Amino acid sequence: MFEDSRVVGSLEARTLGALDTARTPKRSAADRAAVLAELRAELAARPTTAGVAGRAVPTLPALPAFVDLLPDRGLRRGASYTVEGSTMLGLGLVAGASRAGSWCGLVGMPTLGAEAATGLGVDLSRLALVPSPGRQWLGVVAALIDVLDVVVIRPPTPAYDAEARRLAARVRERGAVLVVQGSDWSGSELRLSITSSTWHGLGSGHGHLTSREVTVEATGRGTGGRRRTSRLWLPDQAGGISPALTASPVSPVTTDAATVDTPDGDVIPFSERRLERVS
Repeated sequence: MFEDSRVVGSLEARTLGALDTARTPKRSAADRAAVLAELRAELAARPTTAGVAGRAVPTLPALPAFVDLLPDRGLRRGASYTVEGSTMLGLGLVAGASRAGSWCGLVGMPTLGAEAATGLGVDLSRLALVPSPGRQWLGVVAALIDVLDVVVIRPPTPAYDAEARRLAARVRERGAVLVVQGSDWSGSELRLSITSSTWHGLGSGHGHLTSREVTVEATGRGTGGRRRTSRLWLPDQAGGISPALTASPVSPVTTDAATVDTPDGDVIPFSERRLERVS
């Protein structure tokens, strides 16, 4: 597991300071104008895609394998997404933004395999981990949304609809992206799920699992009522994610979508694939 205590400590200090308005010094008019100009310049530099009626929609980049699944061809700032079941799918969804330089946070994933996350494209040098947020996880996520571009959460407890709406409002206000792992989420823009899965790499009763071909389905209000599907290697033989353009020559092992990852939904790093060896 990756956890840079200095980075996390600095992040927590900045976050708590930002939330505690009572201790925030008053800014002069000139200071406020300078900050506003800086924020406007940052907003203008963000990549965008064409939105409804030609309006620009600020987005964060996604890996090429996910472009056809996302209506905006990237992660729309201010939106919430739901990923059903697979942790690998959730990490892959945010890997493009992480690789492009965005700061990301992972909350509620104490057994995450850092090596597997790196293989999928997540930059660990810009990753904040809160493995066990406890009962106050909503407050933790809200604080991270204030300072990070993308926050991925596996809720340890259900959230009331009112709580989900308040958090969604904060995501929109800050222009962040929220990805909710393995849980129904009120107001989600898009839901991604694996509908079929085929492992490759086993020979005649021996060998290693080397790659997995999956069908990913995207549904929700963001698709305008139309289902989007795509075939992906998740992971491919290099441990990354890529479009499944051609069939694999090795023997497949078809699995149920619910048994693709470990029982608690986390990823097994490729260095530990020996645990999946069939002799």
